[in-house]
Amino acid sequence: MTTTFNNQALWDDSLKDIESIVSSANFNTWFKETFLIKIDDGVVYIGVPNAFIKDWIVKKFYTTILKTLRDRDAGVRSIDFIIAKIDKRKPENKKDKLIKESNTALPLSEFVVNKDDNLNPKYTFDSFVIGPFNELAYAASWAIIKQPGVVYNPLFIHGSTGHGKTHLIQAVGNQIKMNFSNKRVYYLTSEKFYSDYIGAIQNNKVPFFKEKYRKYDVLIMDDVQFLSKKTGTQEELFHLFNSLYENNKQIIFSSDIHPNFIPGLEDRLKSRFSQGMIVDIPPPDHESRLQIIKKKSALSGVFLDDSIIDFLATTIEGNIRELEGVVNIVAMQTQIRNKSLSISEIQDLIKNTTKPKKMVSVAELIKLVAEFYGLTTESLCDKTRRKEVVRPRQIAMYILREDFNASFPTIGEKMGGRDHTTVIHSCEKIKNDLKFDKLLEQQINEIRNII
Repeated sequence: MTTTFNNQALWDDSLKDIESIVSSANFNTWFKETFLIKIDDGVVYIGVPNAFIKDWIVKKFYTTILKTLRDRDAGVRSIDFIIAKIDKRKPENKKDKLIKESNTALPLSEFVVNKDDNLNPKYTFDSFVIGPFNELAYAASWAIIKQPGVVYNPLFIHGSTGHGKTHLIQAVGNQIKMNFSNKRVYYLTSEKFYSDYIGAIQNNKVPFFKEKYRKYDVLIMDDVQFLSKKTGTQEELFHLFNSLYENNKQIIFSSDIHPNFIPGLEDRLKSRFSQGMIVDIPPPDHESRLQIIKKKSALSGVFLDDSIIDFLATTIEGNIRELEGVVNIVAMQTQIRNKSLSISEIQDLIKNTTKPKKMVSVAELIKLVAEFYGLTTESLCDKTRRKEVVRPRQIAMYILREDFNASFPTIGEKMGGRDHTTVIHSCEKIKNDLKFDKLLEQQINEIRNII
C-alpha cells in the first residue's frame, strides 16, 4: 500500500463497522475523535487524542480494529496509534487538516520505530526511572554502553511483565547509537526471530537469514521465553550467539523468567546465557513507585500534590504499566475538569482499575503459613535447614512475592534477615515445582483462600 491520504474512506467505513459492534457509549468514548493519518507499507497509522485512549484501544480493541480493516483491505498488516488531534479552529477541509497535522504537529519519527534498527526512540534513559528495584540492571546496562562487547556479554534481564525490561534494553540500544555512530544496533523480539527463521526455511533463504543477523555489532532480543520448545530456532540462535560472541559483538536478552526456568530451553543456550550477567528486575518498591508517578505525571503535563502521589504509590502495588495507566487516567480527568483532583475523586476514578489489596501484614502472612504447617513463627524464620521448615519458609516467601509484590530484600529481612539471593532461589524453586507438584499447588491455594 502506498502512503496517501485518499484512504480516509477505509477508516471511515471501518468506523461504521466498529460502531455496529460496540456500544454507543464505547464508540463515543474511544473512537469518536480518531482519524486516519496515513497508510504506509501495510501499516495503518491512526490518530488518537491522548495516551489514555491509545492504551485503552490497544488493550481492548486492537484485534477488532485489525480484523475490521483487513476485512476491507487484505493488504493491512498492522496498526500504529499516534497521539494527535485534528485542529478544529481553522476552517480547512478534512484532507488539509490531516496533511497539516502529519507534516507539522506530528513528527512521526518521534513515535514510529526506526526501520533500520527496530528501536523506538521514545525509550531513553531520560524517561527511565531508577530505583532500588532496578539499579543493578541499570548499572549493568551502563557498563555495556561504555564498552559494548567487552563486559557483561551477554546481558540477560528478566522480570515479570511491566517491570521496565523493554524500556531498559531499548534505551541501551538508543544510547549506544548516540555514543558509537559506527556500530550497527538491532532490536527484535524472539517471536520475530522465529518468524524470520520459518520464512527463510519456506523460501529457501536460510543463508540470507544467517547473514542478516551476523552483521550487527549489538543484537537485542526481547521475550526469549517465546522460544520455549522451538528446537530449530533455538539451534539457529545458538550458532548466531557463538558467531557474535566470538567477534566481540554485544548481545542483550530479556525474558519474563530466569533462563534456567524457561521450559524446553536447551541446556547449551542456558549455559551461553550464564556466561555474562543475569539480572532480575522485581516489582518497583514504594520509593520507586513515588518517583515513577512523579516523572510520568510531569511528562503528561500534570503536577500532582505529594499527598496524591503518596496515595497512588501506596494504593497501586502492581507493575509500572499499571502505574502509567492510572497516571494517564488522572492526567486526562485533570485536564478535562480543568482542576486538581481530590483523593476521594481519584479513588473513585481508579476503583475499577486497581486490584484490591489483601489487608494482611507481612507478619500476619508469615504467622498464617507457620500455623498452616503446624509450626511457630520463630521456627519458620529461624536459620535451621530442617526439611519440614525449609519448604513452608519457601512457600511463605513465594506468596509474599507473588501475591503482595514484596521486594526480595524486604522478604529476606522479615524472614530472619536472609540475603535477597536466598529469597530469589526460594521463589524460583517454588515456581518451578508448581509445574509438576499438584499437592504443593493445592496447599498454596488453600493458604490463599484463608488469607
